[in-house]
Formats: sequence, structure tokens, C-alpha cells
Amino acid sequence: MFHNLPDDSKKKSEKKSDFLEQKKTARTERQLELNRDKSAVQIQCLIRGFIDRSRIRKNIRSKVDALLGIENVMNSCANNEYKPKLKPATQVYRTLREFMFFFQEKCDAQRFELVCKYLLVSMASEDTKSTYVFLALSKQHVLPWIHQLKTILWQCCLYLKQLQPASMNDMKLISTYLHMLLTFTSTATWKIVKGKGEALRPGMNQLCNNVMGHLNSKGLYPVFQKLLMNGLARSKPLFKHATLSTIITVATRPLVAANFSDSLLTVFILHVLSVPSLIYHVSVISEQCLITLTTHRVFKRSLDLLCNEQSTRIIFNSLEGNYALCLLANMIQLGSFEIEGVVENTSHFINVVSRLLEKCQQYVQNKKSNLTHWHPVLGWFSQKTDTSLHESMPYVVQQLQLLWSAKMIRILFTELISHCEGRERIQANQQQSIATSKNPLRKVVTKVKSSGLKVKLDSRVVEITCQVCGVYVTTLKTLTQLSVNVLCGLSYHARLLPQIWSLLSDFGPNCGTHTFIDLLTASPNNIHHPIFQMLILFCEAASHLIVIVDDMELYEQQKPFKLNQIVSMATCLNQFIFHLIWNGLIEVREASITPLFTSCHSLLMLLYARDCRRSFVPPNAWLIRDIKPSMFIQELEKGKKTAVFLLQKMPHILPHKERVIMFRKKVQTEKEVLGVIETPSFTPQSVLISVHRPRLLEDGYRQLASLPPNGLKGIIRVKFINEQGLDEAGIDQDGVFKEFLEETITRVFNPSLNLFRVTSDHKLYPSSTSFVQENHIELFEFVGRMLGKAIYEGIVVDVPFALFFLTQILGRTQSTTYSFVDDLPSLDPELYKSITYVKHYEDDISDLELTFSSDEDVLGKVVTHELVPGGKAMVVTNENKIAYVHHMAHFRMYIQIKLQTSAFLRGFRTIVNPDWLMMFSAAELQKLISGDNIDLDLDDLRRHVQYYGGFHGSHRVVNWLWDVLNKDFSPQERGLFLKFVTSCSKPPLLGFAHLEPPFSIRCVDVSDDQDTGDTVGSVLKGFFNIKKKDPVGRLPTSSTCFNLLKLPNYHKKSTLRDKLRYAITSNTGFELS
Repeated sequence: MFHNLPDDSKKKSEKKSDFLEQKKTARTERQLELNRDKSAVQIQCLIRGFIDRSRIRKNIRSKVDALLGIENVMNSCANNEYKPKLKPATQVYRTLREFMFFFQEKCDAQRFELVCKYLLVSMASEDTKSTYVFLALSKQHVLPWIHQLKTILWQCCLYLKQLQPASMNDMKLISTYLHMLLTFTSTATWKIVKGKGEALRPGMNQLCNNVMGHLNSKGLYPVFQKLLMNGLARSKPLFKHATLSTIITVATRPLVAANFSDSLLTVFILHVLSVPSLIYHVSVISEQCLITLTTHRVFKRSLDLLCNEQSTRIIFNSLEGNYALCLLANMIQLGSFEIEGVVENTSHFINVVSRLLEKCQQYVQNKKSNLTHWHPVLGWFSQKTDTSLHESMPYVVQQLQLLWSAKMIRILFTELISHCEGRERIQANQQQSIATSKNPLRKVVTKVKSSGLKVKLDSRVVEITCQVCGVYVTTLKTLTQLSVNVLCGLSYHARLLPQIWSLLSDFGPNCGTHTFIDLLTASPNNIHHPIFQMLILFCEAASHLIVIVDDMELYEQQKPFKLNQIVSMATCLNQFIFHLIWNGLIEVREASITPLFTSCHSLLMLLYARDCRRSFVPPNAWLIRDIKPSMFIQELEKGKKTAVFLLQKMPHILPHKERVIMFRKKVQTEKEVLGVIETPSFTPQSVLISVHRPRLLEDGYRQLASLPPNGLKGIIRVKFINEQGLDEAGIDQDGVFKEFLEETITRVFNPSLNLFRVTSDHKLYPSSTSFVQENHIELFEFVGRMLGKAIYEGIVVDVPFALFFLTQILGRTQSTTYSFVDDLPSLDPELYKSITYVKHYEDDISDLELTFSSDEDVLGKVVTHELVPGGKAMVVTNENKIAYVHHMAHFRMYIQIKLQTSAFLRGFRTIVNPDWLMMFSAAELQKLISGDNIDLDLDDLRRHVQYYGGFHGSHRVVNWLWDVLNKDFSPQERGLFLKFVTSCSKPPLLGFAHLEPPFSIRCVDVSDDQDTGDTVGSVLKGFFNIKKKDPVGRLPTSSTCFNLLKLPNYHKKSTLRDKLRYAITSNTGFELS
């Protein structure tokens, strides 16, 4: 029986577990039942509460509907009138208290609109007790009524924030809610304070201030900002006079009430004055509001606040770059209306504009990236600009342009203008004193005094002018897309630039150059001194002006600068920039991105280009006398960075001859690298071509056009085949190729071929009708290569190009400061006169019936080209005549011959590295092509001549030759003599020591067809002067390919003179005319 005990114990344990589980389940079920009961009760409470609330809300809405006369609303709205039956104000207050307690924004929107209309109607009632503000007189209700009024007005604000002015229905609601704010924030329309109730006005005004304070604390100005953005930040504003006037009036009331407290004015600036083009639209739509703003001197007060460091920090930390720009634009326009505020606070205005521009500049980027967006005013911008801001930018631009308007410039530069006018009066008096004085000593003293009128860097006029210039420099850097507009405004001002230059000139010797250098010497790389802002602005604006001023204005009228000012400007800038780099005052690696260098250098090179076209500076004025050319070249050869940089940027500081030598060295170095120089120990590979004289151009083109550039840079040997098909004697070393090259160039540049045309002064340029030649584009490329080969080999060819075409060869037309109008006289002087007449035409230019088109005679047929798309129908007017002038010049000198010029340059640049030519001006390039345009240096020629056939330096005929050339021939005849022998009338740039082949004179006794060269007999006869019969029947001849003069052994000097003169005047080559 003891063996069953474990089983019994196990059963008892299982029963116990089951019992406990049952009890647990029962407890859970009871708890669930309790929860269900509780939930049911809660649900019932909620449902009953909802039903009760709905019933109460319904009852309240019914009471409100009854108060508002809702049943008549449809009819009254149809007639656009709402005339409810007014109830006592106390009843209205109680009803609205219940309504606002259960108010639901979406469901009760229409009912709330009617509530507002009812309250507005009540305010116009003659029955004082029906007027909503009557409760302000009740001690029992005044406090809760004020709370109710605040609640209603803030609800109006919330709706205003959501409504869209583009919707007509929303626009009506906006008018209603704005009318509410206008009515209940001022006692101006309250009838209870009129007449006998006038004593109540102070208390009621205080009540209104209380209400406005509440609205401000809730966010009234952000509501107005949103509303104004919705209505004004678009291409066409949606607000009419009443709406915009109400917004501005309500927005200014808190400021006036708080006496323009800093905190409230800060919020106003942040949320209202930063709305895009706000002041512009106010001035156009609601002029009365503009008067209100100027009356309260909002501009001056805002200016004072923005000059406060703490307030400025708050505003700038809250403003994004886009809205800082909009605030700047509004401040500028507001200042233009409140002009006395600018006059009285010029320094503050300058400070605020500078800081706002710097705020915008933080987001301006130099180039496009994944993090930038395009901004129509600021360029690449690191913040995204929404559509509304983009649409409003044209208005913002109009506001910004006031900053560089004539009126604003005159105000900001008042100190400068006064200083310069005073200086002019002093100088005029001194000149008069000199003229009337009879005392020589007094005259000298007066002159010394007049030349010593200088200003100090710490004088007021300098400080103020530097500040103003700094603003405009910052404007140029920040408003990148308006920089041209800024420069136009500054440069077109009648006397501003001459007055700035006058002040700069007063800083010391050489127009202040020494002062600038001393400042930088004391602190190298410190270009942030305020004085440099003035120099930078002057150079930027003057560069813009020099580009558009034509020759008549610059040289004859001398506007805007006197010619002596232009000369001093050029020489001083030349010296300053040289010392800036040479003395290490700024780092070379930073110079190209340093505004001081770039602006001064741009103006300098513009003046140099104008001087190259028509000289106005003294000879050698561009050279730097502070350093010898030999020393400069030594530094270049050492690779000194400053010397290399100066050669790149200012090559004109070296004499032209030195630059030509450097060019030849570059060519020689490249030849050595290519291995095309023949030496006694090395014969480079050469190219042999066979050319039929009658088909010289065709054969040359066929065999050379396909050669690679390096092949053409090497040695080319030419075998001529005569008319009988036989090889001519000999294959050249250099001479025959020179003859081939000269003949080729002579033929391709002959205008009869129609590849090139000539100007009225016989200068060559590509023909726009060259298409009459087959493969004319390929021919132009070949011509470019041939001319490049001539320059590469140092062979001078008598090919005079038009100046504008030389400029295109140099690639200078790609510069942003290049003007095609300046070079137009070199193409067509008559056309230049015509468009200059158009430019200066003072009456209505449309009377001339010009259009944006150009007619061209193409093979007897008139073809009309449009200068711009649709140009045939676009009439030239006074507004677009400047554009017409530039389009016409651009078309004639670039578009019309674009294909031909591009092909020519493509061929030319395969032979001559374009970087090598950057050392030369257009006129200097012509010298490189055709030699120097100076009289023949007979002494130099005589030193480097070689004699053959018995002639020698002391030979009688040789002495006669030099004597005739020196005493009997004119400079023109000496040029013809040189052309007769070398095929070019101009001497080599580096002298006859560099003429290849060398100039030679050979004594001949027989005709050219019998001449077999030097023989022992001919040499002895010539050397010992063995007399033969005087060859009076023979003329001197030449072999231009060898630069060889073949001279008979004349017995008389007069015979030599007459025969030589006849020979050179009868063999002048093709005439360009």
C-alpha cells in the first residue's frame, strides 16, 4: 500500500493547479466585464457629450444665425449688400461669447465672415447701444469683451494667413478681415468718441493699443508678411489701392503707438520691409501710404536701428540672402522718397547698404554647382529662390537701380563734388591772378601754389568718398547680373569720373602713384585700405566708359576726360601696375583675382589699345624707365615669376625690338626641339615639292595642305617646272622656297582672286563673297598656314592687313572690353561716320527709317542680312540706336566673314603659337609680317651686304649706288628699291643682319638669260675695274628669292641713278588698288 503514495501526491498537486487556474480565469473574466462596463459608460458619456455639444452648438449657431439674419444672407449677398437688423451690443457680446467658445475654423468660416460684417455694420450705426464697442463703456463687460475682441481679430489674422489673393472669393474675405483690423485698432471711425464722447478718446486709444499689443504678441507682422507675399510677390500685383493701403496703415499703427520702439521696428523690418518690391508697389498703387511712411520718417528710423549692432545682428541672423536683397531694395527706394533722410545720414545709409550687400554676398558663388541656383540679380546663389521671388525680381531691380541713379550719386558724392568745385574756383582765381600780375616772382609763386593743391588721406572728403566708392565696389561684386547697369549709371554721370580722377591726382606726384605704392610698401598685399576702393571703382567705371566712347568724343570733344587727363591716367597706371608686381607688393599668384590689379590692368590695356589705334601719349611713354630692358630680359631668362607675369600682362613695357628678338628665340627653340635646324653635322629631313609656275598656287596647295603642322615648320625644298615642263636649274637652300612663298602669298592676297578685299586705304581683309572660289574655306586655311610659315621663317611679305583683321588674328575680339565700333574705321570709314552720326543724332532717329538690317551687293544682287532675329521689321529708335550701332559693327567685322576668318586662324595657329603673339599689338603684328614702317637704314644695309662678281665695298659703282640711294632718292624711292630687291618695301624688324638670305650685290656683264653666275673672268674684270663698253642699254635686275641685286658695271653715276630709278618704278608688283 505504500507504493501508491507518490501517485496520490501528484494527483493532489494537479487538482490544486487546476483550481488556481480556474480562479485566475474567473478573476480575469470579472475584470474584463468591469472594463467593458466602464468602457460602455465612457462611450455613452462621450456620445451623450457629443450629442449634447452638437445640440448646444446647433442651438448657439441658430442663435448666431438669428442674430446675423442668416435667412436673408443669400438675397443680401446677391445684391452685394448686407444690412442685418442690429441688436443691442450686450446681446451680441453674449451670443458671440458662446459662438467663439464652440467655434470651428472650417465649419464656421462663412458664419465668421458674417459676424465680421455684422460688427462692421454695427460700427456705422447711429444707435450707440448697438455699436459693438459700446461694451467698452460697461465696467461689468469691458474685460471679457476686450478678450472677445482680441480673439475675433486674431481669428481674422489666421484666416488672412490662409487666403489666396488670386481667388476672387478669397479677395473679398481679405478685404473684410482687413477692414476688421483697420476698424478695431484705431478710434478714428468710432462714433462713441465723437461729439460728446470726445473725452473717451484717450481711454479708447489705450484700449486699441492694448489690442494691437496682443496681436503683435501673437504674430501680426508674420501674418502681414504672408499676405503681402501672396499678393505682391508676382509678376503682376493682385492688391488694389484699398487693400494695400489698409495693410500698410494697420502695419504702421503699432509702430506709432509704441513710438517706434526698437523691438517692434525690428519685427516690422524683418516681416514687412523685407517683402519683395513692397515700396515700389506702395508708390504705384497707394501713394497716400507712401506719404504716411515718409511723414513718420520710417526710413530714418529704420536706418538708425540698422546701424545698431545688436539690432542688426538679430535682423541679419533672421534674414535669408534673398530677403536681405529685398530689404536693401526697399530701403533704397524709401530713401529716394525720404531724401532728406539720406542727406542727413549719408554715413549711416552707406553703412547699412554695405552690410546688406555683404549679407547677400555670403550666398553668392563664382560658378555653377550642385549646391547653387541661378539668381537673376546675384548670379549663382547658394540658396534656392522660389517662383514668387523670381517673378518679383524685375520690380526689385528697378528699386536697386535707384542706388546708381543721378540723384543718388549726386547726394552720396556731395563732399567730392563740393571739393572739386572749390578746387576749380581756387585754380580759376590763381590763373586770373597769374594773368593779371605784373610781378614775375609772384607769378612763379602762384604757379607753385596751384600745383601744390593736395589732399590728405585722413581728410573728410577722402574718407566719405572712399566709403561711397566702397559701397559701389561691393555692389559690383554682389549684384553680378546688374554690374553693367551699375557701371552705366556711374560712368554716364556728367562729371563724376573726372572728379574722382581729380581727387586721386591730388594725393601726390604722378597722380597719387607714389602714395599708393607707399601704402602697399608699408604693408604688402594689404589692398583693403579704403583709398584703393576709390581707385578700383574709378578704373572699373572708366573702363566701361572708354569702351563705348568713340574717337570723336575722346579726341575732338575730349569728353568726359581732357586728353591730358587720359595721358596722365595711362602713364600713372602703367607705372603703378609695374611696381605693384615688380616690387612684390601683391603676390603674383593672387594678382589675377585681386580687384585692385584686375581693374587697373583692364583700364590700362584699354588705353593702350586706343593709343595703338590712334596715338595720344608721347613716344616711348609706355616703356618703364626704372629698369633696363637687358635686366628685365635677364630676369625672364632666370624664370622670375614677376618678370614672366609682367610680360604676359604688360608686354608693351619692353621695347618692340626686344619683343621681336624674344619671338625669334621662341621660334628657334621650337625648331631645335623639332629637329629642323640644319647644321654642318646634321641634315634634317626635308619635304620636296614640284611646282609648275603657271599652276603655282594649285600645286602648292595640293602638296602642302595635307602636310602636318610640324612638317610644314620644317625645311621645304621647291623645284620649279617651267612652261616647257622642264625642271629649272637647282633646288634651293632657302631662296627658291622664299620665291615660292612670296609668289603664293602675292597670288592669294590679290583681290582679283576674291579671297580678300581691300579697304579704301588698300588694306586687306577676308571677302564675304569668297564662296565663288571652290573650296574657299580650305583655301583660307591654307593661306593662314602660308602666312604663318612666312612669320615663322622671318620672311617679310608686303601684305598690309586691315587693323580690325589683325586684331582678330591676335584673338583680342574675345575680350569683354573689346568694341567692334572702335575698329570699324579700319574697315569702312564712311560706314563709321554714318553710325557715329546715328549715335549722336539728337532728334527722333526713327525719322531716318533705319532697321536692324544690312544690305550687301552679292554678284550684282542686293541681299539683306538681319542684324538680329526679325531685324528687317525692327525700327531703329532713340532707345535702341546704341545697340544698332554695335550690332552693325559686329556684323560687318565679325559675322559677315566669320567662316573665312575662322579657317584662316585655324591654319595660321597651327604654325605660329598664338601665345607668342600676345606680346604684340595689332600694328606691331603688321610690322612682324611686313617689316618696320621706317625709312631704310642705309648704314645698316651697307654693313650687312655681300658682294659678288668682282664688286667690293670700295668699288666705284658700289660707292655710286650708296651715294645715289642716300642723296638722290626720296624715302619712298628707297622703299621701292628695297622692294625691288627683296620683294618687300620695309626693312626687317631686327635690321639687315637678320635678313635671310643676306642682301647681296653682284656685278653682271651679260643679260639675265645669259648670266651663269660668277666666273673667274667676270670676277677679275669687276675687281680690277677692267673697262668694257658702258652698258647704258641695260637695266639693273634682281632675284628677290635670294635678295640679290644684279648691277651692271656702269661708267657714269648719272647712268646708274637713272637706270636704277627706272627699274624700281617699273617693277612694283601687283597693285592692291
